Amino acid sequence: MTLVAEADQRRIADAISEAERTTSGEIVAVIAPESATYYYVPFLWAALIALAVPWPFVFWTWWPIQHIYVLQLAVFAAFVALLMPSPIRLALVPRSVKHTRAHRRAVEQFMVQNLHTTVGHTGVLIFVSVAERFAEVIADRAIHEKVPETVWQAIVADLTEHIGKGQAGEGFVRAIKSAGEQLARHFPPEGRHDKGLSNHLIVLPPV
Repeated sequence: MTLVAEADQRRIADAISEAERTTSGEIVAVIAPESATYYYVPFLWAALIALAVPWPFVFWTWWPIQHIYVLQLAVFAAFVALLMPSPIRLALVPRSVKHTRAHRRAVEQFMVQNLHTTVGHTGVLIFVSVAERFAEVIADRAIHEKVPETVWQAIVADLTEHIGKGQAGEGFVRAIKSAGEQLARHFPPEGRHDKGLSNHLIVLPPV
């Protein structure tokens, strides 16, 4: 099941086109299913648990060391399999780590989508990473000189609130409209500006 339905994806594309008609800036919206795999996490936890397994058997039983070693390997394999499913794997990752990875992915997408090359450095990225439950708006340096960070934080808060209500499409449309209003206020259209960046919602493949 996708975060944004196909009909809402069309609404988002229309919202970007409408917003960009009033400004020389550009807006790109990106959804990432996840920003990292975190496959190392089950192995890390399984290794820590397996390291603790031998001690009771060493001190309180007469088991041969070979049997204890086999048990240790079995425990390691069992916990790797148990902790590998995505919901469990993600639950074991600290929130700060997930947000750091998601922020890094957002910055990467700002570069990959060529927002850093916009005329006047007026590109805006609206980014959501689903698995990490993370949203961020990244605006280029010319925008930072005119629009305070609290404005973008309010846009992110509204977007995440709508996602939490199962209204991701509406949340994106509102975020795009709000970003467009800021761009239109400070960066009005200048002549015939050929906008070469994507207007549709970009949904990234899993990492």
